Formats: sequence, C-alpha cells, structure tokens
Amino acid sequence: VQLQASGGGLVQPGGSLRLSCAASGSIFNSKTMAWYRQTPGKQRELVTIITSGSSTDYADSVKGRFTISRDNAKNTVYLQMNSLKPEDTAVYYCNLGSYHAGYYYPTNYWGQGTLVTVSS
Repeated sequence: VQLQASGGGLVQPGGSLRLSCAASGSIFNSKTMAWYRQTPGKQRELVTIITSGSSTDYADSVKGRFTISRDNAKNTVYLQMNSLKPEDTAVYYCNLGSYHAGYYYPTNYWGQGTLVTVSS
C-alpha cells in the first residue's frame, strides 16, 4: 500500500484548505484512515479518523472546524480544514490502520506529509 498526501500550503488565519490522501491497493475500503500532524520537536498528534463505515472521531482541538471524509471509489480520504488557526501549522500525514473501542492503531503505512502553514 502506498499513500500520497497533497493539498497543503500557506493560508491566512480563518481560511480553509482541503488535504487529500490517495491510496493504492485494494485494502483501502476495509480500513480506517487517519490524519496526524506534527510540528518540530513534538510528537506526531492524531487529528481525526474515519472508519470503513464512515464513522468519525476528532481531536478536541479541531472539533467543529475540521471534517474528514472518504471516497472509496477513488481510494481517497480528505481533510477539510476551516477556520484555520496559527496553531494548526504542521506537517500533516495520513495513515492507514484500525480502530477499536475508541483507540486508533496505526500501521507503518504513512503518506509523505504535506505542510500546512497558517500565517498572516
């Protein structure tokens, strides 16, 4: 499985961006997908997940602002980010894994990361 993330860029506070993560391989439809983010010197942080049945969960810091979705026909997961804040600045990574009893279990399948910079 290969994951290809895209869509990052520079945006002003309050603006919006949509990230995409395209997956190769046939297992995408049966797996949970996640977005993480990481800033220098900090651990990678789980932002949101979407299960194969399109159930979702979000970190408190992004609830009400970010929306994850998936298009199984295109093997792609999206992250719509609205009302962006400077503290959302990070490299965003997608991951393919599993979700059980409220916990996300990542695999070693990571996208290459896409940089989001929120600044005026």
